Amino acid sequence: MTSALPFDDFRNLIANLPPLDGTAGDRVRALFAKADKPKSSLGRIEDIAAWLAAASGKAPPAINRPLVAVFAGNHGVTRQGISPRAVAATANAVELCAAGGAAVNQACIAYDLGLKVFDLALHISTGDITEEAALDERGCAATMAFGMEATAGGTDLLCLGDIGVGNSTVAAALLAAVLGGKGADWVGAGSGADEAMRMRKAAAVDAALAFHGANLKDPLEALRRVGGREFAAIAGAILAARMQDVPVILDGFAATAAAAVLHGANPAALDHCLLAGLSAEPGHARAAASLGLEPLLELGISHGEGFVSALAAGIVRAAALTSSGMAAAVR
Repeated sequence: MTSALPFDDFRNLIANLPPLDGTAGDRVRALFAKADKPKSSLGRIEDIAAWLAAASGKAPPAINRPLVAVFAGNHGVTRQGISPRAVAATANAVELCAAGGAAVNQACIAYDLGLKVFDLALHISTGDITEEAALDERGCAATMAFGMEATAGGTDLLCLGDIGVGNSTVAAALLAAVLGGKGADWVGAGSGADEAMRMRKAAAVDAALAFHGANLKDPLEALRRVGGREFAAIAGAILAARMQDVPVILDGFAATAAAAVLHGANPAALDHCLLAGLSAEPGHARAAASLGLEPLLELGISHGEGFVSALAAGIVRAAALTSSGMAAAVR
């Protein structure tokens, strides 16, 4: 498909998303109802299995090729003194994952999950959102398209995470643009900001909102102007998963902000998504509530990097096996 502007194809996709398979979800619920157990005794496991069936179109659902995809990007707004970590920490975290030493590596081993970490031009930070757009439209669209490749290879459960120094400030700006509010409503400590740094974070968000103004009313414009590469890639991955009937688990504040962009364009865009857990960022719970996402885990983890989504994948896989195993017994 060709279009006049880079975002046009994405606007068309978002406007015409395939619905979930409600019939498949109902079949799973019916199987649980027939099983030899007290009604609803498996609690949320039954809901997760039904969601998996509806999102994948398979009843009972099956997960054979789960993948954790972690997208890493750097941000020009770090020059505003909004993070206690140096920009080089992003590349260091990517290298640790590649060496097998990160927390997410261990969770993937424990639950037999695939893992891919994507370096999104870490040597080139995005524009400083307080005084320019993070990306131009072509670059943002290209990064979304790159993110869509995360589903290549037959993935049937996609867990999405992020790495990026300064991206809690960017997430706050993106959520303020899409959901409303000002910097103080959305910023938190991130990776360890003190009170003075939190004030700088809030000021940076407010400056970005003021600079980009009315342009932020369009969700995709907000993504390119006050987002970043990992945000664009995650949004693309969520879209691709929906088009291919792949359920998604979201991890962290940044991934939730990326998801908010799609929700702002189409409130049904996240029906195939599950939220792994809530970070310590005060705005994360508010964002999750606004998007209708109920966190699966409450473990007090704010590590990021896809770790909580990998942990959640273990429970989701168990829900799928519970559904299929009990279905076989009922038959």
